[in-house]
Amino acid sequence: MPATTTLLSRVGCQLTSRGSIALRGSLATSTRRTPALAALARYYASKSFPPHTVVSMPALSPTMTSGNIGTWQKKVGDTIAPGDVLVEIETDKAQMDFEFQEDGVIAKILKESGEKDIAVGSPIAVLIEEGGDASAFESFSIEDAGGDKKAEKPSKEGDASEASEPPKSGSSTAPPAKEESAPQAIESDSSGKRLETSLDRQPAVAPSVKKLALEKGVPLSAIKGSGPGGKITKEDIDKYKPAGGALATGATGGAPSYEDTPATSMRKVIASRLTQSMQQNPHYFVASNISVTKLLKLREALNASSEGKYKLSVNDFLVKALAVAARKVPAANSSWLEQNGEVIIRQHNVVDVSVAVATPVGLMTPIVKNVNGIGLQAVSSTIKDLGKRARDGKLKPDEYQGGTITISNMGMNSAVERFTAVINPPQATIVAIGTTQKVAVPGEPTEDGTPSVEWDDQIVITGSFDHKVVDGAVGGEFMKELKKVIENPLELML
Repeated sequence: MPATTTLLSRVGCQLTSRGSIALRGSLATSTRRTPALAALARYYASKSFPPHTVVSMPALSPTMTSGNIGTWQKKVGDTIAPGDVLVEIETDKAQMDFEFQEDGVIAKILKESGEKDIAVGSPIAVLIEEGGDASAFESFSIEDAGGDKKAEKPSKEGDASEASEPPKSGSSTAPPAKEESAPQAIESDSSGKRLETSLDRQPAVAPSVKKLALEKGVPLSAIKGSGPGGKITKEDIDKYKPAGGALATGATGGAPSYEDTPATSMRKVIASRLTQSMQQNPHYFVASNISVTKLLKLREALNASSEGKYKLSVNDFLVKALAVAARKVPAANSSWLEQNGEVIIRQHNVVDVSVAVATPVGLMTPIVKNVNGIGLQAVSSTIKDLGKRARDGKLKPDEYQGGTITISNMGMNSAVERFTAVINPPQATIVAIGTTQKVAVPGEPTEDGTPSVEWDDQIVITGSFDHKVVDGAVGGEFMKELKKVIENPLELML
């Protein structure tokens, strides 16, 4: 066994055209060693494993600090080639395929399917060269690969201790200084009794009784034990009746009345972004009743003449109409950005429409790019492709990150007449589409002058606008242009 060992680092991480972040361990003689890796190198030397590569958890999105292991597409002994999918990984954005860009043989899987919250950089597998002996790594462990990493904690933005300028430096962008008041004396409220530990303050209860109370939804703090020394018994749990006679459990008598489901990484990110949007973007809403009778007739005519080459949906027309209105009122196609300490409003010359898609793991917004520069058939095929891959968790980051304006359509649900949507920052506009309804409208008078009534197909579209970017009058003008182009759909051809 050589006296020293060199640990080589290899980097190759990307979503679709790169591989993982990997550390290659090999036994070689060296006279110098990096101090930070010295202990790890000695550990490798003591184990004397053949040359290998440790595959680490990759960062598949800019905000990813940890991920969950999905289904392994390769098993121990399988050969892997550049571009092969190694494993499915659930990131803070979506379920993604991890494509590896090295060739070799899988010698050991260190993280099994279903393991959660694995920090970026933590070892997940071992790779060896073709022809190597995978059996030599049966005893290889996480510690042999250097141990698990700890997920980085996001820095607290806005904290004066982390600001680039000292507090009260005179600059308009400097954070305020923290005011520290002198501690005030507080007189304690003593009962004169002996101090109790936390264990003394808890009710005396056996583990089996705790389990029974949990299953029946009985709060232990509300029960006075009848056993020796005030101990709570199973009989106390069975006899418990909540105040007011309300049932503590479900109708099944003993089964819990709820079901807990752990939040996925993606659901946590969605919750954080929506909360941030509502808190930081002053929303206002403008609703309009819009006739789609002509649009439906045009759709029917185009689909009838398509010879099966395409099938346009109402949503395809609305996405295209949104782009037309955004070009006529470009202020609605803008973003609020903060760059290098400066706030800017960026007005986009191209309309990239984010289309809200419901997926099994949450709402995704894949982007139909340059809508104002493509036709209805291209819009339709792009939406179908993006929607399918969004539901399958196969979108690439550049296919759902960005966009200049968003549409959220719940028109397929006949119960939803109208709704309001939350703005997708840094965008300033999102439109919410309700279902199509038959509405009675005045018709042409009869020959004798008697008023008549006709039925019109209408939808309610509600625009949500960020008042930091889009003033009320501008939001109203945008809805006016959107209504005009939808009610006169031949303008889509102009």
